[in-house]
Amino acid sequence: MRAPLLLLALGTTLMGLPMGSAAMAQDVPAIGPQDTEKVKQVFVYGDDPCPASSGDEIVVCARMPDNERYRIPKDLRTDPLDPKVQSWANRARSIEYVGREGIDSCSPTGGGGFTGCFQQIARAAREERQTMLGSATWADAVEKARSERLGNLDAESEEIEQQAREEEAEAARLKAAQEAQQKKQKEQGPREPQPQ
Repeated sequence: MRAPLLLLALGTTLMGLPMGSAAMAQDVPAIGPQDTEKVKQVFVYGDDPCPASSGDEIVVCARMPDNERYRIPKDLRTDPLDPKVQSWANRARSIEYVGREGIDSCSPTGGGGFTGCFQQIARAAREERQTMLGSATWADAVEKARSERLGNLDAESEEIEQQAREEEAEAARLKAAQEAQQKKQKEQGPREPQPQ
């Protein structure tokens, strides 16, 4: 007896539901304003035209320089050296030595605190070399410096040789001019002394 009564109550509830929800939808006003303006914000670069608005749409154009066209927007650019951007491994490495005392710490406190100073200097030198050379070795750096120095020496020696060639050419020209003048004087014969 209980089951048929439960089914009867459920059936009447389900039959009344669609009619009640339609009446309810008509009575309740829509939420929010119906007459809203559409605003479209656009970035244009260089001399590009601003797109025209259509109908009830408002277009707001912000003109940017043409060299910013393919760059990441300034809001999204980050400083790679900012501590917030560093990896956890780098943060952990810097935190590893905070508050360290005693042996291998390079600190004035604790017995043997001085023993870590060489390790600290070596680690700093290794990191400096890594940033300066990248994956190259010292031999590569020496070879690069040698080639730059030899390149400069070659350029300087070429300049000196060019200057010496010019000086030799000038000396040869002067010598040829003197010989021509002496030859001309010989052809004219000895000069007779002029009476006074």
